[in-house]
Amino acid sequence: MNGRTLALIALSITALIYGITFTIAKEVMPKHILPYGFIVVRIGGAAIFFWITSLFIKQQKIEREDYKRIAVAAFFGVCLNMLTFFKGLSYTTPISASAIMVTAPILVLIFSSILIKEKIVPIKILGVIIGLIGAVILIIYGNTSSKHGSNVVLGNFLVFINAASYGLYLVLVKKLINKYNPIIFVRWLYLFGFIMVLPFGFTELMNIDFNAMDTSVYLKIGYVVFFSTCITYLFNLFALTTLKPTTVSVFIYLQPVLATMFALFRGSDSLNVVKVIATLLIFLGVALVTKQVPKTTNK
Repeated sequence: MNGRTLALIALSITALIYGITFTIAKEVMPKHILPYGFIVVRIGGAAIFFWITSLFIKQQKIEREDYKRIAVAAFFGVCLNMLTFFKGLSYTTPISASAIMVTAPILVLIFSSILIKEKIVPIKILGVIIGLIGAVILIIYGNTSSKHGSNVVLGNFLVFINAASYGLYLVLVKKLINKYNPIIFVRWLYLFGFIMVLPFGFTELMNIDFNAMDTSVYLKIGYVVFFSTCITYLFNLFALTTLKPTTVSVFIYLQPVLATMFALFRGSDSLNVVKVIATLLIFLGVALVTKQVPKTTNK
């Protein structure tokens, strides 16, 4: 099995994990843990895991200039990414959040054109416009009821910022992960990320009543820390060593389908006409954005 096939399998598993995460995280917060407190637990737990794991592999020295690049990547890929996602998900619904995340490939294309001078052809520009229209419709009109989200418009907007942050992270991190062992890189990524999010979530962390949580809540927190954070980040980094950022971002398309199926199964969300139409527009947009891939890359 070649590297490209393994990368595609890793991305498929990542999409499945993320698809379930929308509902699992929603069941934990804000009832048991407030969003920013959950982020500190998530990033802190992941940082401990990666630093312990790194002790068992060959060490690499990080170049001085790369610490700055890792810090920037940590801001967009960990800090801003998770702060806006968890806060947004606490306000909106799992289906709306997962659908908006599909705009990430469009945003990756935009950032790639700016930062690495990737050419945007007219059909991709059309795709960007259509996809963003779908996202705007979902952000503004995707509300179902207060049962599923307390402030859906704000929540959807924050999830969109999360998608933009993640898209920028994928572009920024490409050169770094080709240079260092993924474990060595990600331990510093999460250390910087933990330092950045701690001021935002410290108060909420101190207010968590761990004694009031039953086993199921601890298992859900463990799922988010280990699978949704540690495993997915490693799988994404592994895929980026073989594939382009735009190819990696394409697998986000699977998340709304998986998230919708799981959310409906658990009864944590519902569908309406606006969500369906907006999601179809987003999918049409990303289909156009990724339609013309340079044949020379074969990735």
